[in-house]
Amino acid sequence: MIGTLYIISAPSGAGKTSLVKALLERLEGVSVSVSHTTRAPRPGERNGIDYHFVDRERFEALVAAGEFLEHAQVFDNFYGTARATLVERLETGEDVILEIDWQGARQVFSAFPEALKVFILPPSRKALARRLEARGQDSAEVIQRRMNEALSEMRHYEEYHYLIFNDDFATALGELEALFRAQRLRCEPQSRRYAVELQGLLESAD
Repeated sequence: MIGTLYIISAPSGAGKTSLVKALLERLEGVSVSVSHTTRAPRPGERNGIDYHFVDRERFEALVAAGEFLEHAQVFDNFYGTARATLVERLETGEDVILEIDWQGARQVFSAFPEALKVFILPPSRKALARRLEARGQDSAEVIQRRMNEALSEMRHYEEYHYLIFNDDFATALGELEALFRAQRLRCEPQSRRYAVELQGLLESAD
């Protein structure tokens, strides 16, 4: 595979989605894998763009058919990543981002050990709670559930290769972009990208 697979995880409210969206505006040749989910669309979300929204029966059929690279239950809903689409994008040289939790990250990494794992954290619990409340989408009970889940999620940060604290958004975005650009400058991908130039530089003068 030519492209790099990035696994990005974060507790709800840490700003992962906003960071990834901003990154896509600054870098070419990178896309986000669109996951399947059984949860209902949130305001502004579009089927096939943000998620593939399916019912529980359809999701279970995809699991039974072995279509998912990984799948997991988060709260009362299920999420899964289709294997075929992901592999196809990587083979074309595209960098692909998977936004999944630590459970899904473990499953994917076992199948793609060359993937790079990035964990994004909020600067504090208070900041995380403020961000969840500022969404204005959830009840106090749901927010508390998300806070409890966030604490459990954050304990797995040591399983990742890179750690970014999203205190200042611009700084966190710059760090995430630097990670992607540095990976593209590694010898192996650069050798493929500039194969013709390398041949011209190194070929015999005879």
